[in-house]
Amino acid sequence: MQILALPRVVNLSKREADMAITVSPPETGRLTVQKITDYRLSLAQRRDAPAPQSLAALGDRPLVGYIPDMIFDRELDYLGDLGARGVPLASNSVSVQLQMLRHAGIGIVHDFALPFAPELVRVLTRELSLTRAFWLVRHAADRRSARLSRFAAALMAAMRAEVARLEAECLTVGSAERDG
Repeated sequence: MQILALPRVVNLSKREADMAITVSPPETGRLTVQKITDYRLSLAQRRDAPAPQSLAALGDRPLVGYIPDMIFDRELDYLGDLGARGVPLASNSVSVQLQMLRHAGIGIVHDFALPFAPELVRVLTRELSLTRAFWLVRHAADRRSARLSRFAAALMAAMRAEVARLEAECLTVGSAERDG
């Protein structure tokens, strides 16, 4: 089994992959699309940094986020939600963004990642809380493959359970919120 973990769009019609997990459902093509689960994102920063009083007060803080020209899916464009035009600390990788936040700045984080970064805390959750979804996309003809269907069902069940577990842990284990 090969798992491609690159921030790019694969063409299932050209058989570049058997299935893909995306953050927005495709609008065209002979594809089977199944919603896996919703997930939440929050604004977060180092626990030892002073909490911002409002989204408007973020202007003087170094923002962490995506490189605007490398955002490959509209669901990943969080700058508008922050009222920002750009970010001084940027990467096309959420893992790198999380590492940046561990050292400085403030930015959008997947709630399910916060249990792995106990030095971070969610902030301004009353002002900004985002919900996105993961989607499983397959070529329509692959629905007849029992092997792929079993794998897809197991993958979706495991992802739902793990996102729910980690988001619940985010709320209960030291990842409390600090609102101004």
